[in-house]
Amino acid sequence: MSTLISYDAPMSTVSTRPSRKPKSRYHHGDLRRALLDEAVRIIAREGVGDLTLREVGSRLGVSRTALYRHFSDKSALLAAVARQGFQRFAADLRQAWSEGPGTRQGFERMGVAYVRFALTNPSHYRVMFGDFRSLCAKDPELETDAAASFQVLVQALISLQESGDITPDEPVRLAHYVWAIVHGIAMLAIDGQLGPDPSASAQVSALMDFALLRMRTGIGAAAETTPERS
Repeated sequence: MSTLISYDAPMSTVSTRPSRKPKSRYHHGDLRRALLDEAVRIIAREGVGDLTLREVGSRLGVSRTALYRHFSDKSALLAAVARQGFQRFAADLRQAWSEGPGTRQGFERMGVAYVRFALTNPSHYRVMFGDFRSLCAKDPELETDAAASFQVLVQALISLQESGDITPDEPVRLAHYVWAIVHGIAMLAIDGQLGPDPSASAQVSALMDFALLRMRTGIGAAAETTPERS
């Protein structure tokens, strides 16, 4: 935010020396991290479409040379934002599962953690699940990070199958089914379709509770398995 300064003193008291170059807002050693953080702030305020590499550098007060040492273009920056998001996302899912490993409770906590991540990190989430394939072409490691987060869900489902708690459907297909449900809730929430303030919306919690209830009956051990298509 800029500050308006007015001078009421006579002109003779006002210095005619050239103004100094504004100091950089960037003051610490991890420029890459600072660029990512600023990109996320811009996405939150203005959306992915209005993000530019030049604007990120300008807001931090760093030179274009320093900027391009880390990111060659906007896509490279967005791929890094997505990778950061998937790494944090996977950590949240693992933490939720660790609170009840091998149990339905742990699985349901993962579902809650999924939607909570989207609500608390909407800028990351939109980039992670936006133009994913194009960003993977820019940074192949992005696909590795995304796959690692998906594998947390797959392994949890396999663990529940081994204990006989859920249907013995093909685990990856089952994981895609679960993912589709929680991703849909997450997108509805951050797009404001479930209320104007999704982070505090009772509708989000109610819908998540309903989804978990239906998943209990839908993929429970007594549920009928889906036949494989030839």
